[in-house]
Amino acid sequence: MIEVEVVGVRIELPSNQPLVLLRESAGERHLPIWIGAPEASAIAFVQQGIVPPRPMTHDLLVDVVAAAGKRITEVRITSVEDTVYHAELVFDDGVTVGSRASDALAVALRVPCPIFCADEVLAVAGVEIAEADGEPEDGGTEETAEKEVLQFREFLADVEPEDFER
Repeated sequence: MIEVEVVGVRIELPSNQPLVLLRESAGERHLPIWIGAPEASAIAFVQQGIVPPRPMTHDLLVDVVAAAGKRITEVRITSVEDTVYHAELVFDDGVTVGSRASDALAVALRVPCPIFCADEVLAVAGVEIAEADGEPEDGGTEETAEKEVLQFREFLADVEPEDFER
């Protein structure tokens, strides 16, 4: 398993399909996951610090887990089958629960907890994006994130979700 972080949620044009972009914490590979609009909103809200007036479903899940005396310690992206990403929530007692990747990411950002991706998933669906100007990364500043997103958008201009099938 390789640790990844959420770069952000973007809307891919012209299809208007949301995707969440993950990046290796200690590497160059990125993992695009096409997701639904509600999940995109759930991820974007927490990244932007927006607190809705009433809890969203992912907030409720985190609250129920805590009320049950448990903790979610990590999230794992475990596989991709026919462009569908599978994940699991890992609890403090070692129990795992299967999840859609988008829901697991929304929960991980709320807990917060580390996110890991199976090596095989990154090998099959990961995309390496090098710095365009040859400058070293500056530790994750907003400017670097925007550069990554621009480079990734250029890549996405010529790719379809089916290109990530096995």
